[in-house]
Amino acid sequence: MVIYQIQAAIEAIEKNAALYQETSFDRRVEAIDALEFNIVDRIEGLLQTVNPPEELIALKQAAERVKRQLEEIDATLFQRLRADIRRGSCAGAAFKDLIEAYVGPDASNRQPQDEPGYDSLDLFINGLLLSRAVPNETKAREPEMVYYQQTPARIIFELVEKAQLTEEDVFYDVGSGLGQVPILVNLLSGAPAKGIEFEPAYGDYARLSAVDLNLSRVTFIQADARTADYSDGTVFFMYTPFEGRMLQEVLVKLRGEAHRRRIRLFTYGPCTPQVARQSWLKRIDQNGDHLYKLGTFQSG
Repeated sequence: MVIYQIQAAIEAIEKNAALYQETSFDRRVEAIDALEFNIVDRIEGLLQTVNPPEELIALKQAAERVKRQLEEIDATLFQRLRADIRRGSCAGAAFKDLIEAYVGPDASNRQPQDEPGYDSLDLFINGLLLSRAVPNETKAREPEMVYYQQTPARIIFELVEKAQLTEEDVFYDVGSGLGQVPILVNLLSGAPAKGIEFEPAYGDYARLSAVDLNLSRVTFIQADARTADYSDGTVFFMYTPFEGRMLQEVLVKLRGEAHRRRIRLFTYGPCTPQVARQSWLKRIDQNGDHLYKLGTFQSG
């Protein structure tokens, strides 16, 4: 009975023609997860039992083969889309339409969660932008530096919608990690976008990603955020790259920029309450101190 159930589950996925259509990204994600965690893991557990049925080996190979076929569809899809971005035919409204076509029209408008949450939109963006292995860190973090964590893609989409960036703006991601925030901001808005990153391996990764996509208006700078040059910045974003005194030092530096021009600051994560206490910033959202909603501030 168990053998029959597993075989039927594999065949149901393999014979589902919709999964082989490029635009069925969400369905493929679910099918790949089912193959890996429900079927292959179950088979591996059964193989650990005494005298497992010989058919299990063949079923595991069949499940892995179907999984590879589905993954190859996504790999080919992302390769083609990256080529479209290089040609400049997939930016702004065209990029938003692409997201809707593959992940659904509400993908970037899902309700905020009580903690960082990732979904099929993040899987799609990761497949599109993280085409190489993630590097190891090469520098020791200072005590108040926070380990790298990817910004949920829906937060970046929300930021771009609320910021209404123009050609006159220059966007900064303070603590840009692998570079997804500046790259997405530029793709969605067309505005120049810069990332400040302390870890050289992350900065190099992000820089190569932007070059590979032919995004000349995306720049990554390896620097300490406390001493970086923000003189052309108008819109800033932080997903808690550091805390405490170090965060305050960066906010003091941004306050100096705000003396010369009005700036806007968006935050996400545990840095938001400290930013909200700054007397030179006015909060323009209604999210209170909710850590995992987008904080929106502007200088006086």
